Amino acid sequence: MAGGADATLLEVRDLVVEFPTRRGVLRALDGISFSIARGEVLGVVGESGAGKSLTGAAIIGLLEPPGRVVGGEIRLDGQRIDNLPQAAMRKVRGKRIGAIFQDPLTTLNPLLSIGRQLVETIRTHLPLSESEARERAISWLEEVGIPAARQRIDAYPHEFSGGMRQRVVIALALCAEPEMVVADEPTTALDVSIQAQIIALMKRLAAEHGTAVMLVTHDMGVIAETCDRVAVMYAGRIAEIGPVREVVKHPSHPYTSGLMASIPALDRKVARLAQIEGAMPRLTTIPRGCAFNPRCPKAMDVCRQEKPGLRPAGATMAACHLYEVENV
Repeated sequence: MAGGADATLLEVRDLVVEFPTRRGVLRALDGISFSIARGEVLGVVGESGAGKSLTGAAIIGLLEPPGRVVGGEIRLDGQRIDNLPQAAMRKVRGKRIGAIFQDPLTTLNPLLSIGRQLVETIRTHLPLSESEARERAISWLEEVGIPAARQRIDAYPHEFSGGMRQRVVIALALCAEPEMVVADEPTTALDVSIQAQIIALMKRLAAEHGTAVMLVTHDMGVIAETCDRVAVMYAGRIAEIGPVREVVKHPSHPYTSGLMASIPALDRKVARLAQIEGAMPRLTTIPRGCAFNPRCPKAMDVCRQEKPGLRPAGATMAACHLYEVENV
């Protein structure tokens, strides 16, 4: 789904997140901007430490102290949410924005049956009786593919397999019918066949319920299979963003090109996989100019001096001085 301006649900503008430390202030997110439309799945991909999970945490208001938003804004359906008091943000989280985390055991309370957890969540956010909430909980368990949901609703988290627990977590995130879901590595701990089922489920929910989904992952296969658009992050900034097919097939940013080249091809044999030399910088050692310049095969003098902003680069937007030169 492309989504016109009127369909935009989430808008992030120039988001800056910093962590004060004894050795100075570390900037973990440096001016991130993107939007997600209703019914759209936006993938956010990058190496560990790029800022993917931090972006999701900032959106749902769960930044770990001392991390804090110090610049920019986050708007949900036009309403600014990054500066809400904690009590107001708790009402947004769950009711308007759902969250799915990598490890279902950190989300589910082991002492409560899954039915109790679902019913409590539903009744917190929706004006339903206990019996109405229980029926809705059963229907959501069926929706996410839990077999014999009516019989299993009173089971405890440890009585489910990892894949089934993750389905329960998805039901928990969706049962209050949020407008948006932030899914942080929701399939990482699952085997491939369960991954495929969870991916299909998330795509269907976005299509049928009009839910906007931000899918954080390091797996380009999951991105290619699930997402409408993808944002590639590097060192706390967006390096490239655009339709997933274009980013995968015709990457514009040298970092994205390196990522795509490092994925094994099934249709041909290669003696050695391509790799990007070097490593992503730590927050304490981010270089001047474009953070990727020490690893970039196309780096120019300007790359070592000035941070590039996102600009048109073919069918995508890329934060790269190459396109500034071409557009002059």
